Amino acid sequence: MVTVFSKNNCIQCKMTKRFLQQHQINFVEHNIDEQPEYVDQLKKAGFMATPVVQLPDGNTFSGFRPDRLQQLA
Repeated sequence: MVTVFSKNNCIQCKMTKRFLQQHQINFVEHNIDEQPEYVDQLKKAGFMATPVVQLPDGNTFSGFRPDRLQQLA
């Protein structure tokens, strides 16, 4: 399952979620504005910006990366 860590008013987050929806890729979303318990987890992993996308194989990246997302489609 793909996990997307997002926050409110984040254009790249919206673009990432839209891409996943358009390609019928199931994902779980954790909004760090609404679920601040995930902020420390992301910071410990070295991420300072959203979206952060965690792939089923455990690889994680940040930002809107259609090149990486296309591999899931």
